[in-house]
Amino acid sequence: MLTRPLVLLAALAALLALAPAAHAAVVTVRVEGRTQTIWGKAPQTVVADDALAALRAASLRGEFFVDVRQTSFGPYVSQIGRYPAGGLSGWVFKVNGASPPVGADQVRLRDGDTVLWYWADFDASTFAGPATLLLERTSARCYAAFSQDDAGRRSPARDVRIWITGVPKGTAADGRFCVRGTRGLVHVTRAGAVRSNALR
Repeated sequence: MLTRPLVLLAALAALLALAPAAHAAVVTVRVEGRTQTIWGKAPQTVVADDALAALRAASLRGEFFVDVRQTSFGPYVSQIGRYPAGGLSGWVFKVNGASPPVGADQVRLRDGDTVLWYWADFDASTFAGPATLLLERTSARCYAAFSQDDAGRRSPARDVRIWITGVPKGTAADGRFCVRGTRGLVHVTRAGAVRSNALR
């Protein structure tokens, strides 16, 4: 007589156990450290339901250290890799190029989202963080670099340095350039900005 309620209870428990996984998304994650890319120089995907979970998933796959502390405001990423946050410097994130107005554990991700965690030195007078660089392919071996602010607004990234597989290969005054004869991962940097993603 108790068989039917027990079966229903077991089915409900199974559904509840699967509920978090049903909301998880396949997203691209990149972690830009203070001095170098920590993880995801080339596109790397993880499955996560929020931006903090995406960082944790990346740290497991990339085997790099992440320290998350609980505060009265929620989880706080106090360290990634070798550098702990302190003063006006620390670890922040963007989703699809913009800084969300909520904590990383509150940002619900969707398939195809891009999550960027990066070291930021904030301006003491404005509390603004650094611009982040974004590299896009315009044709087979040509690229365009953009600078993104905290709202995700982008503009051409001027005077960027071009790198191919870690070797400097010149500059691009207007952020647009083509690569001839050399193969490898291409990314750009600019003083005071977070280095870009890398593309082949």
